[in-house]
Amino acid sequence: MSFRVLPAGRSTGFPRLSRLLPLGLAIAAALPGAALAADADAGDELDEVVVTATRTAVTTDAALAPVEVIDRDEILRAQATSLADLLRGRAGINISNQGGEGKLTTMFVRGSESDHVLVLIDGVRVGSATSGLVSFQDLPVALIDRIEIVRGPRSSLYGSEAIGGVIQIFTRRDRGDATFRFHAGAGSHGRREGGIGVGGGSERGWFGLDAGFKQTDGIDACRGAGFPVFAGCFVDGQTDRDGYTQHAFSLRGGVNIGESVTLQGHALRVSGENEYDGSFVDNSDIVQQVVGAQLKWQAGERVAVQFAAGSNKDESDNFLGTTPTGGFATRRDSASAQSDITLAERQMLTVGLDWLRDRVDSDTAYDDTRPGNRAVFAQYQGGFGAQDLQLALRRDDNDQFGGKTTGSVAWGMGFAEHWRVTASYGTAFKAPTFNELYFPFFGNPALRPESSKTVELGLAWRGERSRVALNAFETRVDDLIAYDGSIFLPNNIEKTRLRGAELQVETAVFGWNIVGAASWLDPENRVRGANEGNDLPRRARETARIDVDRAFGDFSLGLTGVAEGKRYDNVANTRRVDGFATLDLRAEYRFARHWTLQARVANLFDERYETSSFYNQPGRTWSLMLRFQPAG
Repeated sequence: MSFRVLPAGRSTGFPRLSRLLPLGLAIAAALPGAALAADADAGDELDEVVVTATRTAVTTDAALAPVEVIDRDEILRAQATSLADLLRGRAGINISNQGGEGKLTTMFVRGSESDHVLVLIDGVRVGSATSGLVSFQDLPVALIDRIEIVRGPRSSLYGSEAIGGVIQIFTRRDRGDATFRFHAGAGSHGRREGGIGVGGGSERGWFGLDAGFKQTDGIDACRGAGFPVFAGCFVDGQTDRDGYTQHAFSLRGGVNIGESVTLQGHALRVSGENEYDGSFVDNSDIVQQVVGAQLKWQAGERVAVQFAAGSNKDESDNFLGTTPTGGFATRRDSASAQSDITLAERQMLTVGLDWLRDRVDSDTAYDDTRPGNRAVFAQYQGGFGAQDLQLALRRDDNDQFGGKTTGSVAWGMGFAEHWRVTASYGTAFKAPTFNELYFPFFGNPALRPESSKTVELGLAWRGERSRVALNAFETRVDDLIAYDGSIFLPNNIEKTRLRGAELQVETAVFGWNIVGAASWLDPENRVRGANEGNDLPRRARETARIDVDRAFGDFSLGLTGVAEGKRYDNVANTRRVDGFATLDLRAEYRFARHWTLQARVANLFDERYETSSFYNQPGRTWSLMLRFQPAG
């Protein structure tokens, strides 16, 4: 998502958000009534989607955690140009971007810190070991098959970082006869992109290969200020366009060995060049790489075993013009073993081991460059009539901070045929990053993990073609890491309290498919002192999103509306970032059996906004896409 500070009295050319945001939230809140009415006209049931919120295969209805799944059809229909574009405004998610496509993008899930969300790609943990951040801006939407968003703590299953939730991204999967696919597009700001792929599958195995290219001239990323203001990118007068180029390649495949063994592997590599404003660094060459393999063995009627291993590489070489200014390369190697034991009908025990090692190769002299982590975990899932129960416990043993135990309990019960209530409690933690621990003259090796406790209540209604879900939560985070002036080093000194509620609706009314979300958040800084009671920076208290789509034979129309309230860009809450609202329109025409033409106008009313103070966002933009995609 995005937002921008406007000079006093400056008109946006769009109705004030103070009127739009309540309207957007009211629409989302009113959708349950539409869902109930639409259900009387129901046809086929909504598809049940398999998720991995429990590290086992369950449906969204069976999951005791709030889960959202974005499948390939929705990704294509949305015509999103980036992952941030696809996720903005969804329940519990705030996104901050520094200057358009390809620029630093951070995500706040349920108000937690930007490094408090665990991101997996095909089951492999990703992210920079030095900064603790995930390069969302470099993940290619064109190569994504499905995204699973699990909100709430998951450290009891996944370990560090899963305080706000887990986002798992699955790359393209191929089924059916081998087919060739192709896409090419163009748009505003010199945008051009294309891609080719081939893939298919049978009962014996499957394979897929895709390659993509994307380039944009970009916009002026930053309206920063140098001496004596030192704001934004800390430089005056750089009004040039800041472009971005991305090359992406994906290879995956699998084979069934007999009737009980499946072996599969995958590789994703993204390289690119990124330009931005700055006085010390103004362009970078980047590499993101994920490789992994998995072996699944049905050892018996009641026992399934799987082994997985993977590696994530995050590299950046930085320049000022053509002059090298340094760089870094981090690598995360991981492996796991897991056994799922069916004890009885609706009774499953899962036990497993995780191993992780981070490595840093940099011109910065870190005191330690290869810390490791080992963990053991267990989970019980049981069903008793209309009730479901989930218990999880995990013990992490880390080379730096020693041991950490996390756990969770969740309960759910169906009642009155279409209704379900859930309740849960979970603890989670975030391990310190390389920079916080070992950066010369700044790192503090004595840091402890940041820790959290979360309670949550949920109420859901499901009809044949409609879903409505409401979740309320409170998270308390202790030992947050921040600069401590008494020791001139980072230290575990801060606390926060996060309260919120999320509403999600999915329904169909007179042929129109409607998906709506609204979120309310109270991200309170609880550190004693001048900032106590302030909002945490870059989190909007209110967000809303609505997607509306309908097909008319070979032609389809859709819109996406997003509204976000004001937020602050600093801890002192003295730098306000105004709220905003945007509307995107899209159309699609299937003019031949396998050929589709897509068109999109984003930010139709040319709203001027920022998501991070002093960093610009695109105004009105257009895009066209031609696709060749035989049905698989």
